[in-house]
Amino acid sequence: MGIDTNTNDRRKFLKNTAITGVGLSLLSPEMLFAQQKKKIKLAFIGVGARGVNHVRLALQRTDIEVTAICDIDKKVLQRAKDMTEEAGHKPVLFGDGDYAYRKLLEREDVDAVIISTPWLWHTPMAVDTMKAGKAVGLEVAGAMDIKECWDLVNVQEQTQMPFMILENVCYRRDVMAVFAMAKKGLFGELVHLEGGYQHDLRHVKFNDGQQLYGGGVEFGEKGYSEARWRTEHSVNRNGDLYPTHGLGPVHTMLDINRGNRYAYLTSTATKSRGLHNYIVNHPKGGKNHPNADIEFKLGDIVTTVIKTANDETITLNHDTNLPRPYSLGFRVQGTNGLWMDLNNSIYVEGVSPSHKWESDEKYLKEYDHHLWRKHEKLAAGAGHGGMDFFVLNAFVEALKRDAPMPLDVYDCATWAAVTCLSEESILKGSEPVQFPDFTRGRWMKRKPIFGREEVPF
Repeated sequence: MGIDTNTNDRRKFLKNTAITGVGLSLLSPEMLFAQQKKKIKLAFIGVGARGVNHVRLALQRTDIEVTAICDIDKKVLQRAKDMTEEAGHKPVLFGDGDYAYRKLLEREDVDAVIISTPWLWHTPMAVDTMKAGKAVGLEVAGAMDIKECWDLVNVQEQTQMPFMILENVCYRRDVMAVFAMAKKGLFGELVHLEGGYQHDLRHVKFNDGQQLYGGGVEFGEKGYSEARWRTEHSVNRNGDLYPTHGLGPVHTMLDINRGNRYAYLTSTATKSRGLHNYIVNHPKGGKNHPNADIEFKLGDIVTTVIKTANDETITLNHDTNLPRPYSLGFRVQGTNGLWMDLNNSIYVEGVSPSHKWESDEKYLKEYDHHLWRKHEKLAAGAGHGGMDFFVLNAFVEALKRDAPMPLDVYDCATWAAVTCLSEESILKGSEPVQFPDFTRGRWMKRKPIFGREEVPF
């Protein structure tokens, strides 16, 4: 599939759909939506557990027309069809085989595509979408190899199609408030940051279809939903398989790819016990169950340390196979204090009681990010505490205004690379592994933009 020769016309169209005038940023979201000359014609590839949430939010907007949907699972495709038609949209459906999405990409009534498919398909689908002259909103995942990361970057640079990685945790309300604290100097000069994906997913990785989440010890062809594909990565890979939720927010605070970059990482993995024990101890499993003999490569806890060009450090933890409550484990620490999300605590030298934690509640209110203050009502009821609204809104508004994507292809490639770089480091006995510079040196001159929409820091 070649590059669309009408790329420039498409970009002009996206630009022309925005409202012109000096007062654009002063209009309310409702006014923006109501006054659009044309709507963004949006398609979806993958409408399972994650993709259907994007569909639901898109249907609540008046500046989007859902024109096409693709999924090879007939049940979830029908569910999405019913939702969209009830909301007054009439999308064309595609679901006949793994490459049905390519027929969707041939349509003229598609300006942008949101991709929420199993991880193996992310890069091929995103590449095909950009080559077809469509903008891409891509769900998060780690890369299969570094070539995938370069493929995304190279094709985006060749086609100039808008591309955004849909990392919703960057828009979590407390995270954005802490982002504001960091940018306004509350913590002094940043020195060390932490994050991770610390989430017991054993019930998701083994699922026999009796419940949407949980209920069995099967995966692959016998599994249901994410268990059909996600668990295979735990069987065959040993690295940080899902780095973006923990890395994305601290990435923006350190202005990575925009005045700073990752230099190298080291990764270490523990032994693997959690998934085996889950199978053996589950009522539907046991020592004699066929899956009890599987040797899972993925260590139960993978710890990655990243060094930046500006000499900060970042610690990432991937921890999904042991019993534990959910936590992304954020820590933002500088020369004047630190914040931690696990205990909702903060310490600011000269302000907090000497050597004592404070609750972060009053700070989160004081530094509440301007985007949250402005759009709080619109975000009410959106998934993941409202942050799903913000990530979709950022993508759509950037398209309408022909503005740079706040989380772009360089961010996507850099985050996704952590997975395969961590695999390499673990395989080499936790040796340091250098990060590719996906910006090809442009990080030194690119200006930070995330979180600065409408009100710069």
